[in-house]
Order: sequence, then C-alpha cells, then structure tokens
Amino acid sequence: MALLELQEVHTYYGKIHALKGISLAVEEGEIVTLIGGNGAGKTTTLNTICGITPAARGTITLDGTDITRKRSHEIVAMGVGQAPEGRKIFTRLTVRENLEMGAYARTDAAGIARDMEFVFHTFPRLKEREKQLGGTLSGGEQQMLAIGRALMGHPRILLLDEPSMGLAPLLVREIFNIITHLNREQRTTILLVEQNAHMALAVASRGYVLQTGQIMLSDSAKALQQNEMVRRAYLGEH
Repeated sequence: MALLELQEVHTYYGKIHALKGISLAVEEGEIVTLIGGNGAGKTTTLNTICGITPAARGTITLDGTDITRKRSHEIVAMGVGQAPEGRKIFTRLTVRENLEMGAYARTDAAGIARDMEFVFHTFPRLKEREKQLGGTLSGGEQQMLAIGRALMGHPRILLLDEPSMGLAPLLVREIFNIITHLNREQRTTILLVEQNAHMALAVASRGYVLQTGQIMLSDSAKALQQNEMVRRAYLGEH
C-alpha cells in the first residue's frame, strides 16, 4: 500500500476543470516529482492533497486512510507537511516563531524541541538568524525556513512546491542537496513539484508529467530523463 495515493481526482476552480482524473502514488521513503509547464496543475495537485482546494471527485488516501474530505488542519495533523510555492513565511515573525507556527497542531513539547534542534542542525543559517524577522531573510534563507516550518509538523510526507523558484544556481544546488539529505538520512518521503526538471529528475526515483490537468506520462526518473518528449519539452534539448 502506497503512503499517499490519488485515484481519479478531479478539482475545479469555479467552472475551470483544473485536475481531470489525476491518479498517482508515492511509496514510503521515495522522492516522487511532478513536472510540467505553467498551468499544468502541479500546485493544484498539492493544494488538493492538503485540502486547500478540495477535490470534487475521486479519492485521496494517506496510508490507507481516506483524507479526501478532511480539512487542511486535520490533514497536517495526520502527517502531511507542505512548503508552498512562493514560501509564504510570516514576514513579521522571527525565524523561531515561524518554526513554532509549523508545530501548531502538536502537543508533544519534547518532540517539538527535538525537531527544532533538527531543523537548526539541517539549516545552520536559520540558527544564526533565529531572532531575525522572516521578512529580512534572503530568498534562499526564506526557502529554508519554509521547508523547516513544514518539517516542524513532523510530517510523514513532505510536499515541496517549486523550492528552486527565484534562487541563484548555487542556492538551487544547496536546496536540492538538503532535499536529498532529508530523504536519504531521515527517510523523509517527498512529493516534489519543480519547474527545474533537470534537478527534479536527478534527485527523484520516479516522476509524473502533467499537462493541462492530466498525467500524460509516468516512469522512473531515469527513464523520463531519456524520454524524447520530456527532453524536448522540459529539459531544453532539441
């Protein structure tokens, strides 16, 4: 049984049919990536999983439990963490306060303290800037904070939405090294949405290609890297 599974999920924005029967699965311990162009439905897929944009039809299960109709805060409490597109940190709160907000659904003080130390160990720059306001951080530091805040929920699966967006190449490499570390060393299961298909397929074990709300292709990351359509459309090769 997959840790996360979507079966024939349909999502609408008003009359716009954004997801048209999405089916995908993420096994425990995997990094799975969703790639596709702007408007393909990548962010909508993550928001539907989290209950932000509820599914109109279909089923979403977490470790066999149906979460399709649950509210966002319930889904977080069940173990789904998200670092959203654009980071969306609390700019007027300090780094520590942002991280504490990530643990709002938890009551285990000792566990929260352990995870805070883990986040500071994983992102030493956040420790250095612990008392700084989130809005004063660089783009790369804000992305680290967004991931750290999601980790403070002690998620069973981490949803990452465009973690490389707007970052310089060196920072992109650093963020992807951290993603790989979380997966290999901490066994964090990750569903990764990323426009940088080169980087996404380099760290993922499997991938899905989305076009206009439908999955057009799914395969191992290695096979997708060699697929002619993927190479032309998403890897910039002609």
